[in-house]
Amino acid sequence: MSSDLAGMYQEVTIGHGRHPHTFRKPRDAIRTAEGVNPPCGNGFTVDLELTGGRIGDIAFQGSGDAISQTPDSLTTEVLTGKSEEEALALFGDVHSMLTEGSDGEADQVRLGSFAARAGVSEFPMRVKCTTLAWHTLRSALDGDGAPRTRE
Repeated sequence: MSSDLAGMYQEVTIGHGRHPHTFRKPRDAIRTAEGVNPPCGNGFTVDLELTGGRIGDIAFQGSGDAISQTPDSLTTEVLTGKSEEEALALFGDVHSMLTEGSDGEADQVRLGSFAARAGVSEFPMRVKCTTLAWHTLRSALDGDGAPRTRE
């Protein structure tokens, strides 16, 4: 990982870990899903509003360390206003970055601050913490509400 990306990773992780940006329950949530990572003791619930096929308000509540809280915060923050299709496409891009490696600058342009998570791909257990938010969001969008686990 480049030193610029490593610095961004640390800055984003510390910032979102200490002060998650969307840590609350939306007032008019119509979809909800739970995500749990038992080996790490992390768990959270994502709640969202859908208006005209777009994510209106989205937020999460739960517990975990900065490594798990950061992707929850980033995911919910970046998806506000996106269509369901845009959200799922972004999930695919993030999942590829984390499992197949980063495209460097291309990921930074496409994924914004989430590109700072690229270095997580070097740590398989952290990949599970990072993708849990996305899998849980997918469950909420699908409307099945089934709990997601990343064991």
